[in-house]
Amino acid sequence: MPSKKYKFLLGLFILITTATFAQEQTGSGYSIYDSSVISAKNMPQQNEFWNNTYSFPAKPRNMWELGVSVGALTVSGDVPAKFPTFGFGVNVRKAFGYIFSLRLQYVNGTAKGMQWQGSTNYGKNDAWNTTANNGNLPAGKGYNALVRQASGFLTTQNGGAPTPVYYNYKSKIQDLSLQGIVTLNNIRFHKQKTGFTFYGGGGVGFTAFHTMVNALDAGGNPYTQLFTNVFNGQNGVVDYSKRKDILKQLKAGMDNTYETEAETEAGTRRPKSGKNTIKPSATILAGVAFKLSRRVNLALEDRMTIVKTDLLDGQQWQEHASGDAVLTRDQDSWNYLSLGLNFNLGAKRVEPLWWLNPLDYAYSEINQPKHMKLPKPVFDDADGDGVTDQLDREPNTVAGAPVDTHGVAKDTDGDGVPDYKDKQLITPTECQPVDADGVGKCPEPACCKEIKASMADMMKKADCPTDYPSLTVKGISLSSDTKALLGSVATRLKDNPTCTATLYAYPKADKRQQALADKKLELVKNYLVEKLGISADRVAVEKVIDGGDSNTIDIKSN
Repeated sequence: MPSKKYKFLLGLFILITTATFAQEQTGSGYSIYDSSVISAKNMPQQNEFWNNTYSFPAKPRNMWELGVSVGALTVSGDVPAKFPTFGFGVNVRKAFGYIFSLRLQYVNGTAKGMQWQGSTNYGKNDAWNTTANNGNLPAGKGYNALVRQASGFLTTQNGGAPTPVYYNYKSKIQDLSLQGIVTLNNIRFHKQKTGFTFYGGGGVGFTAFHTMVNALDAGGNPYTQLFTNVFNGQNGVVDYSKRKDILKQLKAGMDNTYETEAETEAGTRRPKSGKNTIKPSATILAGVAFKLSRRVNLALEDRMTIVKTDLLDGQQWQEHASGDAVLTRDQDSWNYLSLGLNFNLGAKRVEPLWWLNPLDYAYSEINQPKHMKLPKPVFDDADGDGVTDQLDREPNTVAGAPVDTHGVAKDTDGDGVPDYKDKQLITPTECQPVDADGVGKCPEPACCKEIKASMADMMKKADCPTDYPSLTVKGISLSSDTKALLGSVATRLKDNPTCTATLYAYPKADKRQQALADKKLELVKNYLVEKLGISADRVAVEKVIDGGDSNTIDIKSN
């Protein structure tokens, strides 16, 4: 059956959720020109900004954040904590800038703890000593004497050893603190917004607590036999592997009454509220919040609170090897690991500033100026060609010269000579390259080239000699007369350097005669080339089968 406390939290959650979504507005943007989100106090600054007499816009009104949370509340002290233990919290938070905000938080929870190692040196702990001895401690005795003479928990066993106890506690904790919180990641240079924020902070406050211990069962009797059996089962050895088994035995044998007041700071002027002890506290915290909508976010947070007391767990004494108990002289703390749901409340306000990026306006104005004063643009054109200097790729164009869109003098035919000094404005590509005036040299048509070549060939042949002598070559050697005739042939060829000649031989049809004719032709040509200096490409050879005397070689002009 749920407790009244959790029913109340559920009802509060439903109420806040309904109110929040009823106020939800379409869109989540913030316009720097929206005067409805500027307070009357800040309107003079906003007017100066609009009139361009002040560079900074006024800070907008932003929503309050109201939050509820549930989580695990545990104490860090001399007695190990038990899990799970639960708590709840409510908070209200207000931004004072884009980074810093203040939060007032109330936390309420119950923490429990159970020691798995037995203790026999508890005479100075009133919660256990007076309970065990029914409050009748002998006067004027030392601690060891009290142990030997006490009854109940202090009954001696096995030759004088006192009965052990297992420290435990249940502490009801309430805390009210004021915290300064710093948001770490809402100022972003490369992204407009973020769906989550990291935050951290610290604060001061007051913690009220009331601690009880479970020293007696439901019938008001000490757990003497249970504690003795568990303690003897350990054989006096600290075996950490048996910790779970020991705690299981203690849980099975103990009830959940927590009927005995834990040790308090007796004799001090400690502030109290009923049975609660009130102590100053200091808090540090860190968390991450995930944005669900413009008005709702989910937060995972861990908070540690140090309290100016060593009695959150009802225990400030420590076993000592000398047989006495000494004060631990440290401060207990409690931790609250929570999951919270936060709601942004308020009309005509922007989101809490820790969700906004203050660079939004600056970047928007740079990208699309709406407010900044821009001077009248001046576009210089030094060469007067109609293209501004910022875009002119030819800043010194001759006056009056036509230019393209880049301010470069036009060159219509692309011959490298600008139009303003091109004497042949359209020069065909085949007539380029051109001279300095842009005039090209076009090639003659193919038909004209062929006619000229034929005519040149005819002229060349008409000028060449035709009265070359016939040579008589018997065998494969040249006679002196033949050499003399070849000398006259060479003279004529040298006098006409463009003329060529062909040597003709007339062998019979058989192969031997043809081979002999090849040797004779080669003999004569070599003599002209090697002895008389005629270029080999000017002398050709030819065989005509049965065309004449086989010992005759004729020379004809080509």
